[in-house]
Amino acid sequence: MAMVIGVAGGTGAGKSAIVRALVDRVGGRVIDLDSYYLDRSGLTRAERDRVNYDEPAAIDVALLADHLGRLTRGEPVDKPVYSFATHTRSGVEPIAPTRLVIVEGLFTLWWPSLRSLLDLKVFVDSPPDLRLIRRIRRDMTERGRTLEHVLQQHLATVHPMHERYVEPTRAYADVVVANDGPIEDAVERMLAAVRRRTADGLAGAAAERQPQ
Repeated sequence: MAMVIGVAGGTGAGKSAIVRALVDRVGGRVIDLDSYYLDRSGLTRAERDRVNYDEPAAIDVALLADHLGRLTRGEPVDKPVYSFATHTRSGVEPIAPTRLVIVEGLFTLWWPSLRSLLDLKVFVDSPPDLRLIRRIRRDMTERGRTLEHVLQQHLATVHPMHERYVEPTRAYADVVVANDGPIEDAVERMLAAVRRRTADGLAGAAAERQPQ
């Protein structure tokens, strides 16, 4: 069966960068919550713009949990392709099963149903000012947002939703990884946690095989 790691943390904490670096080092597949935003094609553009995308209700958690369960059973899935420009799904991306699956996103540790599927729960922590700077850079360069729009959204939903839904999930984490310096340091901390959990699992399996 696959090992499933859940990675949560605030926007701009560096979750995606750490996960990409981890996959480069050890392989695996990434299931990102950003791909599982609910399809809003049935709404007008004005209605889509009024939706709060910074709360767990914006995520299709039923589909996410179904896909994660299938991957752990060795079955392929079609992960949605989501457009932040239109807030709609534009297709699918085939994901093959693998020995390591990493679930990454703001609310990864929010739902009990999802937490129950995780072998290792990680919360990535960064100072609020650094997270905001990273968010501004990302939204302006990758999503075509203006500085005014990013700051307005931060004050209206991002910050209050972080305090309500993201920060409390730190309590569910097996390990908190600080990401306020070189990314390599955070990746090494993540790798150390994975190795510890893998070693514990192997030791437990060996103990179960010992004759009574």
